[in-house]
Amino acid sequence: MTPTTYVLIPGFWLGAAVWQPVAESLRERGHAVHALDLPGMGERADLASPATDLTAHVEDVVRLLEEHDLRDVVLVGHSYGALVVTGAADRAADRVARLVYIDAGPLPDGMAQADFEGPEARAANEELVRTQGDGWQLPPPPWAALAADVPEVDDAAMAALSAASQPQPWHTATEEVALTGAWERLPRTGVLCSFGVAQLQQMAPVVPAFAHMVAGDWTYVELPTWHWPMVSRPIDLADVLADASTDVPA
Repeated sequence: MTPTTYVLIPGFWLGAAVWQPVAESLRERGHAVHALDLPGMGERADLASPATDLTAHVEDVVRLLEEHDLRDVVLVGHSYGALVVTGAADRAADRVARLVYIDAGPLPDGMAQADFEGPEARAANEELVRTQGDGWQLPPPPWAALAADVPEVDDAAMAALSAASQPQPWHTATEEVALTGAWERLPRTGVLCSFGVAQLQQMAPVVPAFAHMVAGDWTYVELPTWHWPMVSRPIDLADVLADASTDVPA
């Protein structure tokens, strides 16, 4: 087996710690893993400010790739992390071998993460930011309620998730995606958890947010669970990521 280098980017509210079981499983197989705390998140929470935006997160990933001279990387983004890895790949496509999107995908130019669920959801989140986030942070969701019907998530996992989460700088959600298109030549794997391939193929022609998830060189893997498979099915997710490494050049 040829070792592969993975860079793991979390979604909203979370830092590198959420990837721990996945990262450990990949390392046990001989792979190199960089799980990243984005600026203002995880152990870098002290860097959070009203100015923290999507660009800052993209630049942080590009900096990691360049400073460590990482090449032939499998760049993995969960949820909002999909925007971050797409932006980083767009700026450093020559360092990336494959993009992996976990229950998410690349958004089209001009769309922000805050717009993904529509204007009503954005308005509700903006109200949370105003009333509970000092006007610039989105509070974490009620994790226990979200996981109530997910049998794979036990009390210990829920406690760890709650302890590791923190408010998300809202500017990361409102900054619009801006890409050159360089990332589009890269192969992609979509790990579908809260929806399947059939549903994706139905939505893509009519929902602009899903358009990029069917155009290009895609491989799909269905991993049915809730939206955070690194918590509910971490070893299964590590298996999927390890399989993605077989397409990376030696």
